[in-house]
Amino acid sequence: MSNSSIVSEIGLLIYPDAQLSAVHGLTDLFHISGSMIAAGAGRERRVIRVSHWRVDEEGEPACVFDSHPGAPHRLSHVIIPPSLVVPGEIRAIDAGVRWLTEAHAGGTTLCSVCAGAFVLGRTGLLEGRRATTHWFFAAELAARFPAVRVDADRMVIDEGDIITAGGILAWTDLGLTLVERLLGPSAMLDTARFLLIDPPGREQKPFGRFVPRLDHGDAAILKVQHWLHATHARDHALASLLALAGLEERTFLRRFKKASGLRPTEYAQAIRIARAREDLELTRRPVEQIAWDVGYGDASAFRKIFLRQTGLSPNEYRRRFAVG
Repeated sequence: MSNSSIVSEIGLLIYPDAQLSAVHGLTDLFHISGSMIAAGAGRERRVIRVSHWRVDEEGEPACVFDSHPGAPHRLSHVIIPPSLVVPGEIRAIDAGVRWLTEAHAGGTTLCSVCAGAFVLGRTGLLEGRRATTHWFFAAELAARFPAVRVDADRMVIDEGDIITAGGILAWTDLGLTLVERLLGPSAMLDTARFLLIDPPGREQKPFGRFVPRLDHGDAAILKVQHWLHATHARDHALASLLALAGLEERTFLRRFKKASGLRPTEYAQAIRIARAREDLELTRRPVEQIAWDVGYGDASAFRKIFLRQTGLSPNEYRRRFAVG
């Protein structure tokens, strides 16, 4: 590209079953970001060099695409894209993990999107750090890498030398974050406007869904969970739950939290809010009526709990997600 100045090189790691739409989407986003910077007379336009690195079972990652070939590679950032398979089936090639670790040791910032966090986790570099992934995979990431402080509410967590992004399409948030870092806020905003996407700063909370843990093997707790779901958690008094489980209070509370990841009251609230979300999406009933129907006699209390769990008020949630 004539009359241009490369400010940084971003490498995209293509591992087995990586989501190529994210790889090519990020490549286009970074190309567009350079085009968004107006080149004044006699001034160089700043651009981001993008390279693709493919890794398979046969050897070290190799460059298979370079937007600005010729110059030696100096990767300022490497992005691990989402996976087309669930985390348990991701094939994180040892050579790729070793390459990421060595790149980080040499000053490269490592980034992941969605389930790419599971590949990044294999490096050990997330230990003791905050990280995010898709809300559906958050519990699994925390279980597989217990030293990682998983925060599934955040869409992007920037730790300086390591950046993680949440959902499958959060590559747009990560891409804009890097554009802002490398080309400045004006280029980031111009790119977002051109692509008709929101600037970074979104949360995953509004998109999340309550996914109960039911495969923990604790029969007494599972019995209580089934009852709470069947009754929509309208009665979650501790005495009722203890009688159903046949356990003493201290034992029950400890086992319930271990099995479900939540305290009984939090679990009941999650069930009720999940029903309220559905009602807000699919009906036009007043918020006060929905609050009453899901078990809240005080609509004000319902609104506070709903806001805490989703990041939006009930009316904001309805405006954003109502169907039809």
